[in-house]
Amino acid sequence: MFWSFTDGYYVLTTAGYVALAVIAVIVLALIGFMKSRKGSEKTSSKFSVSTITFAGVSIALAFVLSFIKIYQMPWGGSITLLSMFFITFVGYLYGPGVGFSAAFIFSVLEFMQDGGTYMLTPFQVCCDYFLAFTALGLSGFFKGKKNGLVTGYIVAVLARGIFHTIGGYIYWMEYMPENFPASLRAVYPICYNFAYLIPEAILTVIVIMLPPVKKAIGSVRVMADKA
Repeated sequence: MFWSFTDGYYVLTTAGYVALAVIAVIVLALIGFMKSRKGSEKTSSKFSVSTITFAGVSIALAFVLSFIKIYQMPWGGSITLLSMFFITFVGYLYGPGVGFSAAFIFSVLEFMQDGGTYMLTPFQVCCDYFLAFTALGLSGFFKGKKNGLVTGYIVAVLARGIFHTIGGYIYWMEYMPENFPASLRAVYPICYNFAYLIPEAILTVIVIMLPPVKKAIGSVRVMADKA
């Protein structure tokens, strides 16, 4: 069994964690396979290897940074150190195909980090993890667009928040803190999720617009285009 049912909720078993890890590896392998089908064998092989390498490093950075919490919000959720940016950056560089694949792998890692020990239903898991974090791949649709990096990042973060909010209305309303303002109870999931997503988004946009950071991002983009 991949999960067990205890006291009204699901708990992921060791086999479940292994299955998720295998799925993530398969998705990454499919990226390489699809890239190897395009263009000449020599060029595509080089491109697929560089793409997978960059995506892998970005996923690792995002996952590590997700543990670095700048501020813990009073009702839950936390502002991390730009963790979402590195996932959206993959989509911005390589388009939606690679972007969604990297974001899905990130969603698996996030689920394994803190979601596997408490699951209400499969759809709740999708809203809180697989759909929410995979939505960061939407940045890929802004590849090559004017101001595409910032626009794609903002759209991706808002989309993640929407999935979290849907799950909040369906599953988490009864867990609302007693000290939450009574006048805002109808919008509790919106306040809960966007209270930490928006500040992190603002912080990230400020950082990536700094001249030295913009220059570094431009250099990485040139390297990605040549790979």
